Amino acid sequence: MGRKRRRKRKEKEEELKLTFSTASARRNVHAAPGQVQRFFFFSAAARETISVITNDGRNIVGVLKGFDQATNIILDESHERVFSTKEGVQQLVLGLYIIRGDNISIVGELDADLDSTVDWSNMRAYPLKPVIH
Repeated sequence: MGRKRRRKRKEKEEELKLTFSTASARRNVHAAPGQVQRFFFFSAAARETISVITNDGRNIVGVLKGFDQATNIILDESHERVFSTKEGVQQLVLGLYIIRGDNISIVGELDADLDSTVDWSNMRAYPLKPVIH
């Protein structure tokens, strides 16, 4: 009888911990409706390769290492893709890189297999223009 009670109590404690941690996560990002989606996207994409388009038109690719409630992100093994109409795409190595959340325009997860098949040296395109508010 004592074992059953202990097991039930332990199961109840685990259930409460899970409920509390989920509610806590929602409460931490509940300031705006879009933030809940942002939190769960970044949680799922952690340690995945992502592409970030900044407000000044830069394209930065790297492995997502961390983020916070202001959408500041930390990228590891990152590089910037500089597009040009005259030359192929240049890839500038940045390494460990932090991008402020208010400078981020778009974040997307990259398919590494598909990305590796693209011949970036022959790709020509106009650079993105900065976002004007």
